[in-house]
Amino acid sequence: MSISIEKKILDDGYTEFTMTEEKKLIDTQKYIEFVKQTTSPASSDINALIHRMKELDEQGVKLTHLLTFALGASAEIGEAIEIIKKCLLQGKPFNDATKIHCVKELGDVFWYLAQFCIAMNVTFEDIMQINYEKLSARYPEGTFSVYRSENRKDEDI
Repeated sequence: MSISIEKKILDDGYTEFTMTEEKKLIDTQKYIEFVKQTTSPASSDINALIHRMKELDEQGVKLTHLLTFALGASAEIGEAIEIIKKCLLQGKPFNDATKIHCVKELGDVFWYLAQFCIAMNVTFEDIMQINYEKLSARYPEGTFSVYRSENRKDEDI
């Protein structure tokens, strides 16, 4: 299947996407070659990765904290998602013990988020404020809108 996406900027500044599909078979070996060609040097070569890490370290990036955040937060959020999956799809009871277990896992996520704050020299409040401003600009009426959620202005990330 081949998917093509057309992007159109609307008069109000929002973006509209149109998707069309057509069936195509892909040669898996060609795909693997494509992946190799589109992989950055730091993602495919240990020496390039070490060089990039040294560059970032020289720029003052707190890589150890940033890596701790990235690897740890993704693992811990995965554990919380696993609990929710089991409740929704596998019949695990959604009781106080399950809620406490989930909250404990999310507490670990906060610990890793603090690692991000250390790495980026920001506070939890900074992150919440920036998020509040971003979502307030997206939803100026103060309520969720499917249209605004799906048709964002170019500067809305």
